[in-house]
Amino acid sequence: MKITLVTGNWAKVKSAKLKLEPLGFEIDNIKMDTIEIQADTIQEVAKYSAKWASNKLKTNVVKNDTGLMIEGLSGFPAAYTHYVQDTIGEDGILKLMKGIDNRKAKFVEALSYCEYGKEPVVFTSETEGTIAKEKQGQYGWSWDFIFIPKGENKTLGCFPDDERFNYWNDTAYNQLAEYLKNKNDER
Repeated sequence: MKITLVTGNWAKVKSAKLKLEPLGFEIDNIKMDTIEIQADTIQEVAKYSAKWASNKLKTNVVKNDTGLMIEGLSGFPAAYTHYVQDTIGEDGILKLMKGIDNRKAKFVEALSYCEYGKEPVVFTSETEGTIAKEKQGQYGWSWDFIFIPKGENKTLGCFPDDERFNYWNDTAYNQLAEYLKNKNDER
């Protein structure tokens, strides 16, 4: 079964291939800008973007949206992660975190699957960790330099791509695969 992933992010494509191809799915990728609404949750953003892309392309799609939630900042930046990256970046987050002891954080990844003409369904994964006190690493980009995955003592930026992908929780991918297999069995 083919899945069309709407993203221009090579890492999201690679992650989808790593997680879904062994489960029997072929990953196709379409790079297009989608409307990213301002919303309170990452799931709402993913749903809207998936439905918009599905209607525009007239096909079934998956849209992946990810947000960083920092407990010591009351969950900020959450659904505003992309905007925060573009404005203050990881250096700005480190400044905001100065003097804050609670450095717990998590990435929330929302995979929204939308069949053309229908409402999207969302599957969510959470990857837990903490925010470092300073940037570390030479691999990856952006948040990789300040996010320490649970059970580690160095940031994602310290791990090459093939290792870094192993730290992401793949619950949403497994749920999506199960959902699609069940839909296919019903036909």
